[in-house]
Amino acid sequence: MAAAVKDTVNTILEKLHLSSAETPEAPPEPTKEQLEQLREKYLEAKQDHVFTFYDSLSGAERGLLYESLSRFDPQHINEITEKALNAPPPSKDVTLEPLPESSTASVLQSDQDRLLVWNARGLDLISKNQVAVVLMAGGQGTRLGSSAPKGCYNIDLPSQKSLFQIQAERISRLQELAKKNHDVKSAVIPWYVMTSGPTRQPTAKFFEEHNYFGLEKGNVMIFEQGVLPCVSNDGKMLLDSKYQVAVAPDGNGGIYNALVTSSVMTDMRKRGIQHVHAYCVDNCLVRVADPVFVGFAASKDADIATKVVRKRSANEPVGLIVLKDGRPDVVEYSEIDKDTAEAKDDTHADLLKFRTANIVNHYYSYRFLESIPSWAHLLPHHIARKKIPHVDLGTGEKVKPEKPNGIKLEQFVFDVFPRLELDRFACLEVRREDEFSPLKNAKGTGEDDPDTSRADILQQGRRFVEAAGATVESETADKIGVEVSPLISYAGEDLEFLQGRTIKAPAVIEREE
Repeated sequence: MAAAVKDTVNTILEKLHLSSAETPEAPPEPTKEQLEQLREKYLEAKQDHVFTFYDSLSGAERGLLYESLSRFDPQHINEITEKALNAPPPSKDVTLEPLPESSTASVLQSDQDRLLVWNARGLDLISKNQVAVVLMAGGQGTRLGSSAPKGCYNIDLPSQKSLFQIQAERISRLQELAKKNHDVKSAVIPWYVMTSGPTRQPTAKFFEEHNYFGLEKGNVMIFEQGVLPCVSNDGKMLLDSKYQVAVAPDGNGGIYNALVTSSVMTDMRKRGIQHVHAYCVDNCLVRVADPVFVGFAASKDADIATKVVRKRSANEPVGLIVLKDGRPDVVEYSEIDKDTAEAKDDTHADLLKFRTANIVNHYYSYRFLESIPSWAHLLPHHIARKKIPHVDLGTGEKVKPEKPNGIKLEQFVFDVFPRLELDRFACLEVRREDEFSPLKNAKGTGEDDPDTSRADILQQGRRFVEAAGATVESETADKIGVEVSPLISYAGEDLEFLQGRTIKAPAVIEREE
């Protein structure tokens, strides 16, 4: 009986996004005084309907409701909801310009010597243990037909490696390169993995089951981004059950508060981290802690730098990194008129004037991240209208709406960009085929799906081995790729042992032999 009660409590905790190794049991039922103080706060904010079913709850459920409601300031929720619902429309009277050359560079147009200098600078910083990585991994593979964290997803490579493993092995390889190039005993790139409520426990379990993919456990920290209540179209907090508020992750912009409220910033400080790379888990080609990018940003003394890829066409629906009224910013595709989207570059007539597509791949100086408490609360919240299951306050029954009935509040990671002076912002254009292949859609979609992700890795591997002097042969047109393990080559380097060899595709190059 006791075990059954414990299982029920843990299930409730997971639904509330409160489950963790540190909170295996439900919180105690609040005292009468505690309850009245909290109820008064919600009453003043006109959100006291969340206590509708309190008297009918068990002691464990009362404790859970109290704990979850204590996480929020209802008046603050009202304020950010009001601002988000009544945000002024984007001004049409804005000046958009490409970022100036002084703030930008392009891998496509830079000479090899320049790239080597940046790469050497980045590896030097890694060898000094000054570079860290923050992974935004809060998403589930729902569109992919999986409820597991997206990083667990297997895109059916010949090696059967997950996204998490591919990225972990790139970190391992960089650590080895830094050690070898700078003759140091140890080079560590700490990996901070930001999850959401539904993905934290499965992510931790996946890492443990796979022995952290060869990385030292102490150098991998899994933490959780915040959540915000879901509210109805008239601003009322929705209940997901009689004892829990409906909540949703606070968007990729929640990374800033999460770095502070977790122990991540403290850990970075203790380690002496000065440079931070942040990226999204669904990009199978991401160059984690890319020394070229880190070296570029450090050479600019930037507080924020961002990678971009060249926009495929004028009508590709992507956000763009631009200068907006003199400040670095992201402008959404829907905010750009047809003439602006199709405008040609003044000096390169074959290129679009606005072509720097945002891929959510960013560099931060540690000194800038230290300032988070002074500005994070000023970032705006945005609304996403959704169909949100909720409890009917009259009947107590769960309702699954057929059309959007409420909003989720979220922040965007790029909303901080305009806070920077231009001389503290930098932008590096990289090759899409080498660095950007997002996994967004279900298999068979034909775009940004498991098949395209797998093909992009295999085609990149083929380019790597052919550049090293190997010949790739295949029996059929659809089996032309080569998977090169990140453990032996991060970006095509050190593959000279393949010179003169013939490789039959599909193939996996896991070690030098």
